[in-house]
Amino acid sequence: MANGGIRSLASGFLFLNLIMYIVVAIIAGWAINYSIEDSAHSLKGATPPVRLFPIYFPIGNLATGFFVIFALLASAVGIATSLTGLRDVTEGHPASMMSATASAIVAWTLTLLAMGLACKEISIGWRPPSLRALETFTIILAGTQLLCVGSLHAGANAAIVETPMGVRARV
Repeated sequence: MANGGIRSLASGFLFLNLIMYIVVAIIAGWAINYSIEDSAHSLKGATPPVRLFPIYFPIGNLATGFFVIFALLASAVGIATSLTGLRDVTEGHPASMMSATASAIVAWTLTLLAMGLACKEISIGWRPPSLRALETFTIILAGTQLLCVGSLHAGANAAIVETPMGVRARV
């Protein structure tokens, strides 16, 4: 009985994170596209070290390039994790719940890395509103992904406890 409630909670977190990761991917993709299109124009009078720096963003500050790239990477992994996690949770087998938990932990660690870069970007200074939205979503996602990992872990534990001993030996 308790497993159904935990599975629905995990499914809710997975769906919420899927939507938020899609939003992060859209904003980060826009930022990368804007940077690629505007870099040639903004680098015309720049000194050689800036021209050689591979992650130059004409918007934001010096942490923006790293933050946007890691936010896009974390969102790609988070979208894949959420989609496969939703499938794994509907199955409800202990092995599929553990698989969903493991992939959610990987997505959470990448989101934590992006969140750390977002915090660094905030501490450096000025950013446009689009980057502030990306930072906000990334920081919120770090918390909701942690809650998702916890609910998936609890669901995996409940699935293991509810599985009869003879079935566990065959799986």
